[in-house]
Amino acid sequence: MRRFCQGDAKAFEALVGRHRSAVHAFLVRSLGDRSRAEDMTQEAWLRVIAAAPRWEEKARFRTWLFTVARNLAVDDSRRRSFRGKTVPLDGTGDGGEGAAVVLGGDDPPPDHLAEGALLRPRLEAAIASLPPEQREVFLLREFADESFSQIAAITGAPEPTVKSRMRYALESLRRRLAEMGVAPTASGEGGRAP
Repeated sequence: MRRFCQGDAKAFEALVGRHRSAVHAFLVRSLGDRSRAEDMTQEAWLRVIAAAPRWEEKARFRTWLFTVARNLAVDDSRRRSFRGKTVPLDGTGDGGEGAAVVLGGDDPPPDHLAEGALLRPRLEAAIASLPPEQREVFLLREFADESFSQIAAITGAPEPTVKSRMRYALESLRRRLAEMGVAPTASGEGGRAP
């Protein structure tokens, strides 16, 4: 970011190449809508460009970027809520295609494909059922691989609160998945309850 602030356009390309997919994935999971997430991702990068002349290195660039993305998602959610046009994250209602929470990542090994195909919709539904504060912390920790201190900086919540939200999110996910018939296996992966 320092190089970009000094006028190095290639440095901006490097920033985008390094962080775009993580920010986009976070926004897709947060918003539950790929189209809106794409718009928010573009807006986040536009904000980076606009902030460059006055940017100061107070935290890691990635933490600052995720803060920008999170704030955009929160603002979008508030606007949509205010207008009464919220789209449920579980894909029900008139949200149309792409309204469900989407989980990214590498494909599972071939011997786990069938089980994964059954578990993925349940996991998506369980994550979507979390309260927004817990879902946000869970996604930043598990999918964006942020530390608790970085999540605290991104969300503006104290680190103990972030850890508490993560604990509650994990407890809720375990309970919700158990209700759906998904039980942990000896390897720690979910499986069908007997």
